[in-house]
Amino acid sequence: MKRILNCTASDFKSMKGKELLKSIKASEGRVMLSEIIGTVQPHYPEITNAELAAGFGADLLLLNVFDVFNPVVSGIEVENNNQIISEIKHLTGRPVGINLEPVDPDADLVESVRELPQGRTASEKSLHQAKKLGIDFVCLTGNPKTGVTNTQIEKAIHKAKEILGEDVFIIAGKMHGAGVSNEGGAEIADEQSIAGFVDAGADIILFPSPGTVPGVTLETAQKWIQIAHKKGALTMLTIGTSQEGADKETIRQIALMNKSAGSDIHHIGDAGYYGIAIPENIMSYSIAIRGRRHTYIRMCRSINR
Repeated sequence: MKRILNCTASDFKSMKGKELLKSIKASEGRVMLSEIIGTVQPHYPEITNAELAAGFGADLLLLNVFDVFNPVVSGIEVENNNQIISEIKHLTGRPVGINLEPVDPDADLVESVRELPQGRTASEKSLHQAKKLGIDFVCLTGNPKTGVTNTQIEKAIHKAKEILGEDVFIIAGKMHGAGVSNEGGAEIADEQSIAGFVDAGADIILFPSPGTVPGVTLETAQKWIQIAHKKGALTMLTIGTSQEGADKETIRQIALMNKSAGSDIHHIGDAGYYGIAIPENIMSYSIAIRGRRHTYIRMCRSINR
């Protein structure tokens, strides 16, 4: 088993759920995950946003707004759309996951919500299809205006664990309120919800980064992470509030707070330019948490290794 820092494309190709989790843990808070939207026009038409994020230092790629029954990533042409995940892995040499959203029809809402196609929700059918597509991990979370609640996330974790098995690891939690009135700010997570997620089978619990959601401080994030770690789960702190489009100094500040809080994975969102973080911010974040050495190696290591 290698640290993510030392993994090549051929290593990633042979690694599954538990091995990837061990590799993440061994990297001691130096793992970079970039979220991208594949359904929009790529930032540069000659390459996919997935390739761009990988080229600027991402270790893991997370596809947002991805419909498992109508899988689309702009810039990729395949004979069968069910080959899209494997093609992204082939082009980037990175593990690839998707978001699925556990929508709660009974959520107490603060704003109107969007109606999602089934292929974006965390239904049993969607989870079975996601497994067929060959994902490495699933992230059970909520986009803005979706009405995703912690209660439904916990239920979805149980389903995902049963359907996906040990070869696909599960990330779960909320990056922001997702339109729900009693789960915003520092109330996004608490000891009960964290324990519930871990007991249901989540491998990684995600929380908003300090400075991205009102009321979430370094101390708040550190407390959440300590609870999750004591329960045996890894953690991911996220930039899910469009601050992936902020200046480099802000990105570095968030990155160092996240490292100080004890995050195992560092997430950067998809709304710097619509569909991907500002690529230079992926690199700046990466340099802040692991220096130029590991950043440049990840950026430049051939996918043929």
